[in-house]
Amino acid sequence: MCGRYAATKDPAKLVEEFAAVDLTEGRARVDHNVAPTKNVVTVVQRHPRDDEGLVLEDKPAERSLRIMRWGLVPFWAKDPAVGSRMINTRAETAKEKPAFKRALASRRCLVPADGWFEWRRTGKEKEPFYMTDPSGASIAFGGIWETWRPKDDADASPLITFSIITTDAEGQLTDVHHRMPLIVPRDHWAGWLDPDQSEVDDLLVPTPPAVVESLELRPVSSLVNNVRNNGPELLQRAEREQSVDALFDTP
Repeated sequence: MCGRYAATKDPAKLVEEFAAVDLTEGRARVDHNVAPTKNVVTVVQRHPRDDEGLVLEDKPAERSLRIMRWGLVPFWAKDPAVGSRMINTRAETAKEKPAFKRALASRRCLVPADGWFEWRRTGKEKEPFYMTDPSGASIAFGGIWETWRPKDDADASPLITFSIITTDAEGQLTDVHHRMPLIVPRDHWAGWLDPDQSEVDDLLVPTPPAVVESLELRPVSSLVNNVRNNGPELLQRAEREQSVDALFDTP
């Protein structure tokens, strides 16, 4: 699963990295401990609209940074609180689930992250790890998004929410947890974001082994367990190197 991640790059850096325009309107925030229901930066690609809001399908789609809330609220939901239970979407069943299949077909997004946190259970304890690209490049999680409005208030501002696609863990990540976010490699970004690509079988493929093996699995402090803690110290290596080395040396 993916229940916590870090996102510390400013929009100017993400604009360059994802070749997008910034539509975050100054709402982006540095966050070392992103938790569900927070508003964060995502990347989408949409066709422009005319003055009446109609999609101009003959115009090329534009890639942009948008602020969305983590926790998908389906357009048909009666209560937006349901989003807190839909922070992740299993790749294996997303095409069949009513809450996800429409978004998967036409409302896919990328979720830029410096890395994500996961907890490995050892007896009664849980040890936190931070998975990150040591090169400093953003990790792009595959996501889906939706627009929700209350049925009784047509003039209300829309609520834009997203969910992160997850898959079975691959390679070295299985030593920490059995699930992982779907990481979309850079050369697959265009296909994942294409709003006209409704066939998703070729998109819902496991993260390439080379990408998984390039990640650093870093033991970190249990400070990350508390969502109120939020600072660069959460990403620093904890003094558990000996036990971690023993873990990865085990056949």
